[in-house]
Amino acid sequence: MGVGPMRIEQPGYVNDRITLLGRNESCVYLVDGKDEYAILGGGMTYIIPDVMAQIKAANIEVEKIKRLVLHHSHFDHVGIAPFLKQQWPWIKVTASVRAKELLAREDVVAGIIGFNQMMLPKKAQDHLHESLDIKTIEVDETVVQGDVLSCGDLDFEVIDVPGHSSCSMAVYIPGEKVLSASDSAGILFGDKVFAAANSNFDLYQESLKKMAEYEVAIHLFEHYGALTQPAGNEFMKQSMADAGIMRQMIEEIYDTTQDEQKTVEALLTAVSTTASGYFLPKKIMAVVLGQMTRFIAKQHAAKKSRFTPSP
Repeated sequence: MGVGPMRIEQPGYVNDRITLLGRNESCVYLVDGKDEYAILGGGMTYIIPDVMAQIKAANIEVEKIKRLVLHHSHFDHVGIAPFLKQQWPWIKVTASVRAKELLAREDVVAGIIGFNQMMLPKKAQDHLHESLDIKTIEVDETVVQGDVLSCGDLDFEVIDVPGHSSCSMAVYIPGEKVLSASDSAGILFGDKVFAAANSNFDLYQESLKKMAEYEVAIHLFEHYGALTQPAGNEFMKQSMADAGIMRQMIEEIYDTTQDEQKTVEALLTAVSTTASGYFLPKKIMAVVLGQMTRFIAKQHAAKKSRFTPSP
């Protein structure tokens, strides 16, 4: 897909309205709506010092940052939300209805805290640990497919895109032809798009087709930066193709092993070879691959039961 020169992988301007904040492997985006700002994406807790320093360096009036949009409730996409809510009580946290339900559950948030603490540097500042001294993550506003949010003179169109998670949503900014879909569009690492169909592979692939209908000049990812034209027009095609390849690989390995754990081990070996240096620890990557394998295994079991004669 020849995306090299069209990738923006380090903090800085994406265009004159959007700035990448955080780090290469954990990105959030500051959107300038002239009279107010919004942040797209919730990142991981350890990027908080970077985000705050970058906002300060850009001379942004933090009182004008009115909204934080959480695309879904996974640990690596909500990590800065508690801190920002504590620091800026006026900020409105926006997410899907399902995300709000999940982030109100103490067991879910305990997992989010655990993974974010695992990713914190050993000598992380006290305030980072303190920001995770919570039981739930507050969502102030819920949205559904078709809702339109305002950020100054820009509109954010909400798109339901389940599959990566049950609570995933994307934001399309028509005035800029920008799609911010987080992991629901796949994760571009190197020249491959990792299929992130953690929750439901069928819905994930349907969501990719749905997003492919939008005219997109810029894709904003929460891992490994942004992608701009002309590659922006081609990205969803590659994501759909790579998702098909990943699904076929899982199905073929599972057909051979008939064992979820062995399938995950084989996948982990393959992914570790092709995605060396990926940000997630091997332990968490195994969980992700396990979720996708479990979905395929359940489909195989259901298909087998339909074709097995009753005694």
